[in-house]
Amino acid sequence: MVDLLTLPHQLDSQTRTVRAVIETPAGHRTKFDYDPESELFAVHDVLPAGMAFPLAFGFVPGTLGEDGDPLDVIVLADEHLPVGCLTTVKLLGVIEACQTERDGAVNRNDRLIGRVAVSRFYGDVDDLDCLGDAMVGELTRFFETYNALKDKKFEVQAVGDAARACALIEEAAR
Repeated sequence: MVDLLTLPHQLDSQTRTVRAVIETPAGHRTKFDYDPESELFAVHDVLPAGMAFPLAFGFVPGTLGEDGDPLDVIVLADEHLPVGCLTTVKLLGVIEACQTERDGAVNRNDRLIGRVAVSRFYGDVDDLDCLGDAMVGELTRFFETYNALKDKKFEVQAVGDAARACALIEEAAR
């Protein structure tokens, strides 16, 4: 089997598409992480009752963020995307953030935002403006709360467009 972290991301800056691997489906309380040693998805955490991932959550293979992990991506999809699903994502934008760890270390930990490239429901969603400020705000609050539960701080620095998301992927691929 192939280590999913080493797959090429296949970023296409013109169409603003990139490949992503889903770790945690939308609506799930259980957070999964890909384990390259076993090439399986391991249970990492369980959210409290009443809290769940608002969208599918995964990573862009072939990238490495400042936090030492592949870049994170949250994905709108017509249907449930299962753990381990490889999908092409049309990038809509990015929540650029700094995350303060329990030990005080601060790292960039951005959240790319996209939709499944082949979509019937979201086919006309081309940027974050289509989602609206309320939805982007809810996504931001989810990650602030998720990190606060772990005694970490998630602080939004900026919200960028799809071109900025592409630039961050290019930087993380170097």
